[in-house]
Amino acid sequence: MTASYQLSPQQIEDIVDSEFGEGAVTAKADGDAAVVRVAETGEDLETETVVAYVEGALDGDRGELTWLFVDPEHRGKGIGTELFESTREALREAGASEVAATSLKANTEGHQFFERFGLEHVDNHEVEVADQSLVQYVYADSSAGAAAEQSGADGELPGTETRDGATTATTEGGERVYVARDERESGTEAPFFVTYVDEEHAERFGYYCANCGSLDVSMDDTDRLECPDCANSHAQRSGDSYDDSYL
Repeated sequence: MTASYQLSPQQIEDIVDSEFGEGAVTAKADGDAAVVRVAETGEDLETETVVAYVEGALDGDRGELTWLFVDPEHRGKGIGTELFESTREALREAGASEVAATSLKANTEGHQFFERFGLEHVDNHEVEVADQSLVQYVYADSSAGAAAEQSGADGELPGTETRDGATTATTEGGERVYVARDERESGTEAPFFVTYVDEEHAERFGYYCANCGSLDVSMDDTDRLECPDCANSHAQRSGDSYDDSYL
């Protein structure tokens, strides 16, 4: 925490004791509403070391990521991204219709992290953490982005046809490809779906943009997706400077 938070050593110690003591973490892990995951290194039980931690919670149909830490020696490897995306998906599978993220204002390295996932700074709260009053930033999908993603996931996709449960799209050259609705990546405007040349989804074609219906989606050398027709984009999964942040 000292690598990323503008807090005094005593403040950090108090937060650790309050939020991450053995009893507190055990209660979260055993509860029905919490999602707690770690990333480990090592080849067996004797050498495994926890190098990252993420925590989320489900409150009704709203999910929230509250803490995400990556050990400084293991940053820049995509660990933070993997934990963020897997936990967000777990909250959605548990019933969350939207997933927000919170970060203490004192977290100097974490705020830009959320922009990579199409989240926006939408509110500030004053919260009590370890008997300390601290400012917390709230990040969430924009209304337009959230609506577009939900529409793309469950509704009609532009330029496609669905027959007998199979959704297809046609390239500019007249080739029909199959859109895998269950294989998607988030986008700033709408999700991207993996496409295949065959109905069995054995041979991959590329990606389909659910915002405009384009099949001309590009991927750069950092795995960043972008639609040249509407500028819909998805942040890269590879490690970069923002993966050393935490919520």
